[in-house]
Amino acid sequence: MRQETDEQKQRAAIGKRAGLVGLLCNFLLAGGKLAVGTLAASMAIFADGLNNLSDGASSLVTLLGFKLGERPADPEHPYGHARYEYLAALTVAVMILVIGVELAKSSLHKILNPAPIAFSWLMLAVLVGSILVKAWMMFFYKKQGKKINSTTLLAAAEDSRNDVLTTAAVLVAVLVEKLSGWQIDGIMGILVAVFILFSGAKLAKETLSPLLGEGATKELAQQVTAYIKSFPLVLGCHDLMVHDYGPGCRYASLHVELDSREDPMACHELIDDMERGCLKELGIHLVIHYDPLITDDAELNRLQQLVETLLKVRDPNISIHDFRLRHQEDRLDLSFDIVLPPKLWGQEDSIRASLEQALDKLEGKPYHLDVTFDLGDVCQDA
Repeated sequence: MRQETDEQKQRAAIGKRAGLVGLLCNFLLAGGKLAVGTLAASMAIFADGLNNLSDGASSLVTLLGFKLGERPADPEHPYGHARYEYLAALTVAVMILVIGVELAKSSLHKILNPAPIAFSWLMLAVLVGSILVKAWMMFFYKKQGKKINSTTLLAAAEDSRNDVLTTAAVLVAVLVEKLSGWQIDGIMGILVAVFILFSGAKLAKETLSPLLGEGATKELAQQVTAYIKSFPLVLGCHDLMVHDYGPGCRYASLHVELDSREDPMACHELIDDMERGCLKELGIHLVIHYDPLITDDAELNRLQQLVETLLKVRDPNISIHDFRLRHQEDRLDLSFDIVLPPKLWGQEDSIRASLEQALDKLEGKPYHLDVTFDLGDVCQDA
């Protein structure tokens, strides 16, 4: 069962503190804008106030997400509860989308039924103050989000930046009507609503992806590969699979190639060291599958080079691993994995058939290929 580390406890504390700061700031801004927007009959200001209200609700959900996510693992949830942070972000996205739709409807009504804005210096002070507060929140969220590598807080930083632009647009609408008499309040409200809907859809997409199950990112794969290859006996690695159970709780499996002539006990001890080190260095619970490679068989090495050459004629980005040779009475069996780049997905049967025909023609004897296709393996030797 997973144990919570000091780093994860610190991460939860920072996340909860950031959520509390956002909660207080956003509700104060929302209260001020909703009051001023109602008094001034400004739909754009009222819409911006609702946007801040949704941000406050988002901060509340973020706070709850970090709070629930820090709960320790239990028999029913042996991998912990860190995915609550993802669920919190998804809830925020849904709330933002609902508010965006309601805002658009209200702003359209204001366009069809325009009314003048009652300008006041209080209104101006609230809008300018909101821009300054949101700019500070943007830097605060960004700093804390980078500190604990939190997608939720980085999304909050982006949302605060959007709020700066949104409130600036509302301020423009107020000043334009004051100076020229043009009533663009409803139009600005529509623009704010569109901005909110766009942000909500973007956040929903980013949150759903890890919940559905993402593969290893290129950056993560490179980190794991570099760490594994730093051990002198490692010949290569492949088939990296990552399971994300929430921030700070990732499990992975990986095939590591070692010379078959090495002492099995020494290899086992090395694998244990790599697994423990990966958790310490990268924060990933890694399980390694040991792949012993035959490196002193001249015939096997020749055939492997031939197969690689034939495949790279078709596409230089194709690679192979786990190459095995078995002698049968009437043929030779070759067993190996082919890593296909995305543009070749769906061409597996054609690739296997053309490779088998080429080998039969070049070698003058029948071959049977037992091929496993890896689609987009990101941890692979060049």
